[in-house]
Amino acid sequence: MRALQHPDVEDLRLATVLSALADPVRLRIVAELARSGGIVCGQFDVPVSMSTLSHHLKVLREAGVLRVTPHGSYRKHELRREEMERRFPGVLDSITRVIEAP
Repeated sequence: MRALQHPDVEDLRLATVLSALADPVRLRIVAELARSGGIVCGQFDVPVSMSTLSHHLKVLREAGVLRVTPHGSYRKHELRREEMERRFPGVLDSITRVIEAP
């Protein structure tokens, strides 16, 4: 399994991050990741096909919101909380607090 590229923290742009988070499915993915700490690709609970899920995960990864790490034959997805906090203090925490609220 090939390693995926992730943008350097210094290259993250707030407009790109916010654009990636503007989609309801991607917000749901971020909420799941915030609750769980990390999810294997096939275990997301979203109402889209696997190919559409892959697209949403790619958008979030390329925006710098999540990190994907290979673990044998599967990939684990995790929020880049620490890096996002260094680059954009409070943004990811504010967003996850709002989407996790009942």
